[in-house]
Amino acid sequence: MVHKRAMFHARPPESEVLNPTQASLEEKVATLLASAGSIDASYVTVTASGSVITLLGAVQTPEEIDRSVELALGVEGVKDVRCELVLQT
Repeated sequence: MVHKRAMFHARPPESEVLNPTQASLEEKVATLLASAGSIDASYVTVTASGSVITLLGAVQTPEEIDRSVELALGVEGVKDVRCELVLQT
């Protein structure tokens, strides 16, 4: 059996739009970090708890840490970012 995603007039339910799921936030932030040319996010893990994103892992420069936090905060639905990124050694 195949379950289709709930839609109302070809639009996702309003609750999904107004309150994105944790997995959705994780995916948005992870995709943004992976596609940012200024960040090597190969060793970065993104998790969400409610509207708080945690960035965990290692990057190469302090600027990448700052940029990662900045990009994550720019994602709609993210209210705060806990940064646990360290510099690769």
